[in-house]
Parts: sequence; C-alpha cells; structure tokens
Amino acid sequence: MFEGMKKHAKTVMLSTLVAGTTLSFMSETNANEMKTQPTSYRTVTEIEDWGAAITKVIVDLGKPVLKDAVSTDTFKVHVARSDSRLSNPFLEEGTRKITNAYVANKDGSKALKTGKYVVLEMQIGPNISLGSAINYDWAGSGYNDWNDNTYTITQQKDIETPAGTLSGLVVDTFNGGVRELVDDFSTEKATYEDITLTYADYTPVKDKGKNPLIIWLHGAGEGGTDPTIAISGNKATNFASKEIQSYFDGAYVLAPQTPTFWMDGFTGFGDGTSKYEDALMSLIKDYVAQNKDIDQDRIYIGGDSNGGYMTMLMIRDYPDYFAAAFPTCEALIDTLITDEDIENMKNLPIWFVHAKTDNVVPADQYVIPTYNRLVEAGARNVHLSLFDNVVDTSGLYKNDDGTPYEYNGHWSWIYVYNNDVMKTIDGKAVSLMEWLANQTLNK
Repeated sequence: MFEGMKKHAKTVMLSTLVAGTTLSFMSETNANEMKTQPTSYRTVTEIEDWGAAITKVIVDLGKPVLKDAVSTDTFKVHVARSDSRLSNPFLEEGTRKITNAYVANKDGSKALKTGKYVVLEMQIGPNISLGSAINYDWAGSGYNDWNDNTYTITQQKDIETPAGTLSGLVVDTFNGGVRELVDDFSTEKATYEDITLTYADYTPVKDKGKNPLIIWLHGAGEGGTDPTIAISGNKATNFASKEIQSYFDGAYVLAPQTPTFWMDGFTGFGDGTSKYEDALMSLIKDYVAQNKDIDQDRIYIGGDSNGGYMTMLMIRDYPDYFAAAFPTCEALIDTLITDEDIENMKNLPIWFVHAKTDNVVPADQYVIPTYNRLVEAGARNVHLSLFDNVVDTSGLYKNDDGTPYEYNGHWSWIYVYNNDVMKTIDGKAVSLMEWLANQTLNK
C-alpha cells in the first residue's frame, strides 16, 4: 500500500510539473503574441491600355509594424472573380503574384517608421485575367461591366515587432476601394423625349478663364447604364490625367453613354443614322449651357469604333459646332458618306487614327477612302495616322521574342489615350493632343 501511495505521489508530482511547464510555455507564448484589432482590406483599381485592373490591395493589419517588416512572401493573395449578370456567375479563381510589398499609411503611401497598413502590389498584364476588374459579356449583353472580386489575404510568415509577434492573419473583410481617375468623374443622366443617356464628366479646377470641352464617345462594349464603364472599358479616363489636361490648361471631359449602341440606326445597324443623335446633341448643348466657363469656340469631339461612327455623324450634321474632331477606328463605312457630306466636313479640323491590322473596320473600306475624298475636296487641316499595327508603347509588356506586345488591330484607341499619335505639321512634330488644344472656331 505504501509503495502504491509513493507511486501515486510521483505521478501527481510529474503531472503537476508537466502542467506547470505547459502553463509557463503558454503564458510566454501569449505574452509574445500580438493582439490585433479586426483586419480588412481595400482595393486599388487603375485603368490600363486593355481596361480596368486591380493593381494593389491595402491591408489593415490592426496594429502598427515597423517599415521593413514585410516582403513579397509575407502574405499570399487569393482572388475569386464572378459576374452576377451570367447564369453561372463564377469566372475564375487563383493566387495573384505579389511584385512589391511595403508598410504604409492609411492612404497607401509608404510609412517612414511604422504603419498599420501593408500595400501589396500585384502583377498585371493584358493576358492576366485574375487582375481584371471588369468582364466582357461577349455571349450575352455584349457589354463590359464591373465584376465581383473576393480577396483573401493569408499571412505566410510571422512579423516580429517590439510589442510581440504578429502571425496567422487571414484577411477577407472588404472595406471599399478606390478607382484612380475614375473617381475624379461625376456621373449623371439626362432624358430627351423617350431617350435617356447616362454620362460621366470631369470638371477641371475652376479658374477665371474659359475651359475647352473634350467629348468622347465610347465603343460598342461600353454601352449600358453605368457611365463609369464608358471611361473604364478602355483608358478614356486618361483625358483627365495631368499630362493631357496640361495641354488644355484644364479641360472639361464629357463621356456620354448609350443604353445600347451609337450605331443603332433607324433602318438597321450602322445604316448611316443613329436613333441617339438628337438626344446626344441636346445633352451636349445642355451641358455647355450648365457650365458657363466652357469655351464654346473650343469644343472637341472624338470616339472609338462605334463611338467613332457617332463622331462622324455629329461632324457631318453639325460641322460648325465643333472646333475639331478625332475619330478613331471609326465605323462609318465610306459608301454611306455622300459627296455633300464631304463638302460639309472638309473645313472642320479632323485627325483620323486607325491601324492597318484592323479587321473589324478595315481601313481600306472606312477611313482611307474618306480621308482621300476630304483631301481631294480641298480640306486643309485633315490628318490621318495609319499605324502598321497596335503595340504596347509603355515598354512593360513584350512578346516571347522580346518585341513589344501586340494588341488587337482594332485597338488603335490605345495610341490616342496615351497621346502617342504624332505627325510633322508645318515642319514641327506635333502630338494629337497638342494639335487638338490649338484648334478653335475662330481660327
């Protein structure tokens, strides 16, 4: 019995020792682990040459960490994309490649010493769909729209701080996002008789002078009722960029949106008419009237493809209203343009932009014969930039052989948004935007 009591006492003492050690270890661990507040993330969307891309996530860690506390392998970023318009909304999911990581302030700027936030910059590119913020419903509506992006940011490595170890974070609470340049535009709608047009518009910094107006008409994929798509389906937001605004000393930008297509004519698609033309002109005139500082001698109009078609109709029917036009891959076939139309347009400054590889609106059926007819009719300020193809000009994207990445030949609007359209005029190299800013009705 005595021996049994001794064995029992040893067992109790051993259990007590183990328990004490475990409690001590747990207390030490708890003391070193860092308690945090609830975490969340925000997204940053930028408009690239091919459309809208989510370029960064800004993660709220819940506690401050030192500026050098993170690297590109501290977190993993997973995204699931979906489009609620589709019968099967799921598009894709996967892990995004992190290209840069840094501790930041709330606005995403790099922290000087400590910060509560981490910015994770991610790889984007014309063929990297995981980064896309929009989806083109080619089999249904035929329009682009913002898609749903659900992110999960998972911590892969501990973060050591003076207050303890930050570990095991799984961040999946979305706390909003910003869309660079897009958020600088306002959105409105206007109804004329039975037609409602939505529109996005940018207002320059107010000054005591007059400001020109740039009107941009979107392509076929940007129709609908969300006018932010009209400036985000491709890079039309760039008209509000500092670089392009500098040519005009501040310009208004008006981007109307049709609920369907500008090319919806009265007898058929692209028949040389548009059921939206009267409403569009009413919208433009009302917008000018509402903004008293718009210089009515410097109203410019342009558009791409479907919007280039509408641009041609507007300058054909209102040649004395606009100071200049810049139709891009315009889709008004030359056979629908009469000699009288050419006479009406020939005195208006026009700069056409197109690519030889455009298989949607072939240059030899659209822009080339129209341009030649204008020149033959005596047009003095009409230009054509006919590119061999459409390639990346940023230097960021290349083919496997090292040559610049080549886009669809219809996408010549890329050159317009980036102001990469140049020509020697009167012995001087002039960009499209520089030329456009110098056109006035008085000249």
